[in-house]
Amino acid sequence: MSLLSCFGGDSARAAGSPAVTHEVAAFIIDGDELVGEGGFLAIRRLRMRNRRADGTVSPPYVCDAIARPYGQDAVAVAIYARTAGGIHILVRDGLRPALLAGRDPARAPLPEPPPAMFLTELVAGILEPGDVGVDGLVQRAAHEVEEEAGFTVEPAAIVVLGAGAYPSPGSMIEKFYFTAVEVDPAAQQALAGDGSPMEEGAHTRWLPLDQAIDACVRGELADLKTELGLRRLRDHLLAPTTR
Repeated sequence: MSLLSCFGGDSARAAGSPAVTHEVAAFIIDGDELVGEGGFLAIRRLRMRNRRADGTVSPPYVCDAIARPYGQDAVAVAIYARTAGGIHILVRDGLRPALLAGRDPARAPLPEPPPAMFLTELVAGILEPGDVGVDGLVQRAAHEVEEEAGFTVEPAAIVVLGAGAYPSPGSMIEKFYFTAVEVDPAAQQALAGDGSPMEEGAHTRWLPLDQAIDACVRGELADLKTELGLRRLRDHLLAPTTR
């Protein structure tokens, strides 16, 4: 059994906000195991209780999170070009069989089409153990740009677009880090991929930046990291120092 401290008490509550039922002072970890090992992902299952500020303890509960054998975080790259028609961004259509096999449109709160074999996203990849600091981040981004988009870029050309963010903290510890790089569309080479069957059939295409963001809002581009990456890119390009 272990005890993990966390913030709690009145100092953690904003002035004027309603009180919660219990102030949590720490987590009591009664069990920590990996479930379903052997594939690309597993489940880390914590059996735990809350230690409250008044000294009482909550009933036991289970907290599950996705676990990956290697690499904790990921980098997404907004690849863009300046054209006569304005800023265009490169998106990649890649296989996403988990959506096709598991997503049920009938259970969605709003109407949506059935999932397709391919999903449109920004180029992205998992940060590996050696990808440390800003240098490691931009080197990984440059590697993914060459592998998934067919452009050879220098790591120094990669711009980091702010801090990382959690896409789904209820079930994932992963953060996405957002970057951008400007390229010449004429310099694109064939997509090399990483040799995985998951990368078969992938292709890229160019979209006007503003239209791509609008498509995200309409649900035509349904990948959350893509919308956030595009919005951060637009903010970056509109900043006075990057005009």
